Amino acid sequence: MVTADVKTFLNLWVELCKKKGDPAVAEGQKAYMRDQFEFYGLKSPVRREIQRDLFKKLLLPERSDIKAVVTELWKLPERENQYMAQELAKKKLKPLAKEDYLLFEYLITHKSWWDTVDFIAANLVGNYFKAFPEQRTSITEKWLTSKNIWLQRSVLLFQLKYKEELDTEFLADTIHFLNGSQEFFINKAIGWILREYSKTNPIWVSQFVQATQLHSLSKREALRLIK
Repeated sequence: MVTADVKTFLNLWVELCKKKGDPAVAEGQKAYMRDQFEFYGLKSPVRREIQRDLFKKLLLPERSDIKAVVTELWKLPERENQYMAQELAKKKLKPLAKEDYLLFEYLITHKSWWDTVDFIAANLVGNYFKAFPEQRTSITEKWLTSKNIWLQRSVLLFQLKYKEELDTEFLADTIHFLNGSQEFFINKAIGWILREYSKTNPIWVSQFVQATQLHSLSKREALRLIK
């Protein structure tokens, strides 16, 4: 249910985006994203300035309204709305609730592209599995077997910020499950998570790559920081 407060918040956000948007910037952003999304034409510093103003305590929706706000923003055509939605979810979905993964699953599978999926995986899904580790097996198995490349990519990348807490056995099992894929976004993500983890444990990454027949893209990305 969309409350009056939610409508006020959304209307103010859209009004400010339209006012400060630059059509020339929008054209460039649209081209960069392969013409998949419309844009207001807000450069990141401008968008974040608007968000900071709206994130002031008195203007923020209540925790109970966040799902509705995020979902409504996700329906809007301009891509900045999705950026606002995911950052609002990160800021206000506290504490996380057990059912929040359903919202994250919706966001990952709608208007899917790397720019939103990677943020959601690393910032929302990653925090969710820390809060509810008992949920990890059932959800990740569902996502991996879904044949949806964005859910699969999310399983690869949710540990992106884990550093020493990264579960190497889980990561290895996930990579082995997806290894052999011809999807660019899967092979790129395999390389990315290995490259990121190499900052913490280069020996493990080096040994894993040596022992695993990876796609050339994955291997190249994984070893990029290892001399």
